[in-house]
Amino acid sequence: MHTLTAEAQSKITPETAIQILKNGNLRFLEGIRQKREIQTQIAETASGQYPFACILGCIDSRVPIRLIFDQGIGDVFGATIAGNIVNEDILGSLEFGCKIAGAKLVVVLGHTSCGAVKGACDKAELGNLTSLLAKINPAIQNIKEPNDAKQRTSENSSFVDAVALENVKLTVKNIRTYSNVLRGMEEEGAIKIVGAMYDVKTGEVAFLD
Repeated sequence: MHTLTAEAQSKITPETAIQILKNGNLRFLEGIRQKREIQTQIAETASGQYPFACILGCIDSRVPIRLIFDQGIGDVFGATIAGNIVNEDILGSLEFGCKIAGAKLVVVLGHTSCGAVKGACDKAELGNLTSLLAKINPAIQNIKEPNDAKQRTSENSSFVDAVALENVKLTVKNIRTYSNVLRGMEEEGAIKIVGAMYDVKTGEVAFLD
């Protein structure tokens, strides 16, 4: 597997970037990893980097971004934060990745059985985590069923996963709303901003339409 160069990056389209990640996840599921010379990639990226995608994921240890997409050194930018939410620092990082470094794709990657989502559903409070979990509340409010408050907790895995999916959709929307840079690039066709969900039971990533 060759290390990405500026020329190779320039030839990748947003659609191609999505397919590269889909193909990588398929290899991950099949247990077939591309052969990479890690030491060579370290040397070849020492003077510069040309990733094709930015992936915003959760800090969950079960969702190692580069591994599940079978990507190597210099291939993707990875930003992780509990609940895969955005703030101005995350937005700035994504803007750097796309506008400055040339990435063609932003993926908001949520996952099933998300601990941050569970905490938000249970109205957990703990130091600075409280304000972070509050950013997931809009997703909770958008899921209308079930109505019974007893079923709208971390004990209901279906509800948790529905909130996690909605949270991905809202994060995609928030990126477009709060980043003029990324929204403009998407409108020009230079990048795509998409959502995806990772299943912690199967290892499969499903991209959202």
